[in-house]
Amino acid sequence: MRTLIIGDVVGKPGRKAVQQLLPSLRVDYLLDFVVCNGENAAHGAGITPETAQELISAGVDVITTGNHVWAQKEIIPHLNGPLPILRPLNYPPGAPGRGFIITEKAIVINLMGRTFIGNYDCPFRGIDQLLPQLTERHLPIIVDFHAEATSEKIAMGRYLDGRVSAVLGTHTHVATTDLTILPMGTAYMTDIGMVGPIDSIIGNDVESVINGFLTRLPHRITVAKGRTGLSAVLVEIDETTLKSTRVERVYREVD
Repeated sequence: MRTLIIGDVVGKPGRKAVQQLLPSLRVDYLLDFVVCNGENAAHGAGITPETAQELISAGVDVITTGNHVWAQKEIIPHLNGPLPILRPLNYPPGAPGRGFIITEKAIVINLMGRTFIGNYDCPFRGIDQLLPQLTERHLPIIVDFHAEATSEKIAMGRYLDGRVSAVLGTHTHVATTDLTILPMGTAYMTDIGMVGPIDSIIGNDVESVINGFLTRLPHRITVAKGRTGLSAVLVEIDETTLKSTRVERVYREVD
């Protein structure tokens, strides 16, 4: 099984890049399944039903999110609906939406870290409670771990090694160089990177971000423009053992 996991999509430039590139990527790599983090898809923060549908129409099978999932309030009623959108599993009980989805081809789980990012329920204990419920489903399990600290992400990868097919990090928008298959067969990368403007600061306008650091004054951050890069990871999974057998970083650029 060939799965593509796409990093954080930033605003309209990111959505356009997915729309332009994903159809050909599905053909070129003979993809069976596509996961995409869409928590910044709408104006750089949050996701709406319309922006989610743009990604789905482009060929995305499941959309994951993170700490910005609530930024666009109109998405909240849809989180319990038919759209294949996840919010992190380790939000407290009673939060709208779901933290995992079972499809015909794979199970996708969305987790969120706590170090430097927020006070949520424990992601380690949360997935420990979930995994026994999935043992009868002989399907690859793909985890999007949306977290800030590299140590927390690496810890999760090692913790789940051999228990899931892949643990791929999102949130920082900066791709790391540690793509690997861990000893027990779990594909791992600390951060996939983003789908966003290259001439930017993690997808946002350079001048506005620097001005914020210099002045510390409240200011509006806008999504940058220009040439856009798409960062993703290709994972090949043995459908008998559910172990990852090959990983490859995928990177493309569009105007």
